[in-house]
Amino acid sequence: MMYPLAFFAIAGAIIIVWKLIDLQIKGARTRHVLSETDQLLAEHRIQDAIRQCQESKAPAAAILLAGLRRHQEGTERVMKAIENAGLIELAGLERGLVWLATLANVAPLTGFLGTVIGMIQAFQAIELAGEVEATTVAGGIKVALITTASGLTIAIPINIAHNYFVTQIDRQVIEMEESAQKMIDALHEIEAKTRTV
Repeated sequence: MMYPLAFFAIAGAIIIVWKLIDLQIKGARTRHVLSETDQLLAEHRIQDAIRQCQESKAPAAAILLAGLRRHQEGTERVMKAIENAGLIELAGLERGLVWLATLANVAPLTGFLGTVIGMIQAFQAIELAGEVEATTVAGGIKVALITTASGLTIAIPINIAHNYFVTQIDRQVIEMEESAQKMIDALHEIEAKTRTV
């Protein structure tokens, strides 16, 4: 059981490092594009805001771009475009989380399976020996305890990382929602000023 547990530990570490870097990069890009786009819309520069979003690789850029491209079609179409783009970008942000959740669940189960196997070995040793001595069952019990401890040791940090990433994604989603609302408000303001001119 130790080989699968070692694999789970290595896979979990790789996914955690990758996801940490991925979310840091996406978070920085998102903050930058949100700030720039908010400024451009405050200056009523819709075409520049569209260009800014087209050039950015931030998840928020795709969401804002979807709304900005529909800015002349009314609020309902803008909001629907933002919602659809948001679902697509959320899936991208959540990439890898299923693997972490799976590893966090499978590692302790594998450890418990090792416990069962260790106990079976201990009882087989007793059966073969015909009498109970501590040294007869110690090896099987040791295997049982080591695999259980290993499974839990692997699962706990993976679970913590998973929850941390979910929190980071939630923060980015809230930032994007706030910026999308600012964009809609700015578009209303621009439209109102255009009508009065």
